[in-house]
Amino acid sequence: MRTALTELTGIAHPVVQTGMGYVSDARLTAATAEAGGLGIVAGGTMSTRELAAAVAATKALTDRPFGVNLRADRPDAREQVELLIRERVRVASFALAPKPELIARCKEGGLVVIPSIGAVRHAEKVAAWGADAVVVQGAEGGGHTGTVPTSVLLPQVCAAVEIPVIAAGGFCDGRGLVAALAYGAAGIAMGTRFLLTRESPVADAVKQAYLQRAVTDTVVTREVDGVPNRVLRTEVVERIEATRPWQRLTRAARNAIAFQRLSGASWPDLVREAVTTKRSRELSWSQVVMSANAPMLYRAGLHDGRIDVGVLASGQVVGRIDDLPSCAELIERIVAEAEAALTGLQAVSEESE
Repeated sequence: MRTALTELTGIAHPVVQTGMGYVSDARLTAATAEAGGLGIVAGGTMSTRELAAAVAATKALTDRPFGVNLRADRPDAREQVELLIRERVRVASFALAPKPELIARCKEGGLVVIPSIGAVRHAEKVAAWGADAVVVQGAEGGGHTGTVPTSVLLPQVCAAVEIPVIAAGGFCDGRGLVAALAYGAAGIAMGTRFLLTRESPVADAVKQAYLQRAVTDTVVTREVDGVPNRVLRTEVVERIEATRPWQRLTRAARNAIAFQRLSGASWPDLVREAVTTKRSRELSWSQVVMSANAPMLYRAGLHDGRIDVGVLASGQVVGRIDDLPSCAELIERIVAEAEAALTGLQAVSEESE
């Protein structure tokens, strides 16, 4: 199944595994790449040294194209881009839109640039700046999300830009891939579906907690880091939402100290990152302080397996997932389902003639 996405990135199937913090490691990324999809390492939660090790580990497991997700608002974003260029990584994806200069450097170095966006105007902006493709996430998606459903946002973006569009938010199977193609997308990106695979590093107990959920068991909260996040509805989330503002800020300050120690970043670098984040995302200072919550809360839930204290990002599609296939089995199944759906549509078309 060839599309503009497969041609652009050199992958076999138009299926992307998103760069989920504390989930998308070398093993999951390489397994996706080996299966013909586009695996993406979650570089946004790694130091440059950790990212270098993750890229090396991924290259040791596969010689197929893969990508790395970066945070454009980090002080070391340019350094990490240079690392990707040296290592000949195929794709640089960004959770926040990179500035034109950074996009230009990526393209000069041979990287395919694919930012993620949640609004038509953001897609138009990054396309004008030179992005090669864009991931469009609708409100159904997990983690940071917007308010417009994929079925409404996707066709708007496809009509607004001429670069390949990758659909995210609510996808888990081949029928979804066909629907995305019908809207004008060049492929689909999935997070929750790849989190629930055998190669995912998430603890089995946490995976089972996901598998037990219905489509109504997620909630969008601002209390994780000050901006909307779609997560599993848990006692931890309910407890966080019930706390008073001063208690949230106190917890965020503690998490900022813990994150500084864990990451090894200097306080001046963290302050510069906070200022950049405030400006790029138009946040208040209280929201900036709260942003320290997300890395530690997600790490506790997804990396450490502590459901009792951590937060679990999840798309609404979690309620449609009931198994833990390998990445190869998953992508093979998606392609087969898509081909069957297209054959069925062709039969309907022929019958109506």
